[in-house]
Amino acid sequence: MRAMILAAGLGKRMRPLTDHCPKPLLPVAGKPLIVHHLERLREAGIHEVVINVSYRAEQIIQALGSGDNYGLRIHWSRETAPLETGGGIQQALPLLGEAPFLLINGDVWCEALPDQRLLQDEDLAHLMLVDNPPHHPSGDFGLTDGRVIQTDTQRFTYAGIGIIHPALLAGQHPGAFALAPLLRDAIDDQRVSGERYTGHWVDVGTPERLAELESQLHQRG
Repeated sequence: MRAMILAAGLGKRMRPLTDHCPKPLLPVAGKPLIVHHLERLREAGIHEVVINVSYRAEQIIQALGSGDNYGLRIHWSRETAPLETGGGIQQALPLLGEAPFLLINGDVWCEALPDQRLLQDEDLAHLMLVDNPPHHPSGDFGLTDGRVIQTDTQRFTYAGIGIIHPALLAGQHPGAFALAPLLRDAIDDQRVSGERYTGHWVDVGTPERLAELESQLHQRG
């Protein structure tokens, strides 16, 4: 299985830290945030990784190179302008191939990856869900018997990590578009499985949450 890390965002919520440094290269526990992802992918047996880049792309490419230093191979998908989540994935599909792939938001911290099993039957996605953090109390989706559902009652937050089948993006026109509406359509069609993750996960979206994560990791040694 291959993996894709979404790293093309502008990092606006992270300013002023991202005025001169792209968000994926911000340090956490002594190394860039994105390097933690690369190390976990290698430990999981994934050796082919696609990374999309736009804002300060050359800085990221220069820092990570071919991936040899991390025991894997990096393929770069350059965006002249950010294509959002869906558009960025669609542009990268020729590098990802026709099989399901692991998708990771570049601005989350997580100690685990979802089950790398192939998607079952006609499923188009498998999502990792977490308990709702304080900044997102309403959550995104429900989870019943391993199936992701849309509900107004008990909801969890999409962790920004999942397994995606390329067919999820079939028929989409090139350009910028979000992934969330496609996921919701697939959920309505009962084609999305999921799991609840209760380990250490952080949406590293602001300088305050970055500092909090740094403190947590320092305390844990």
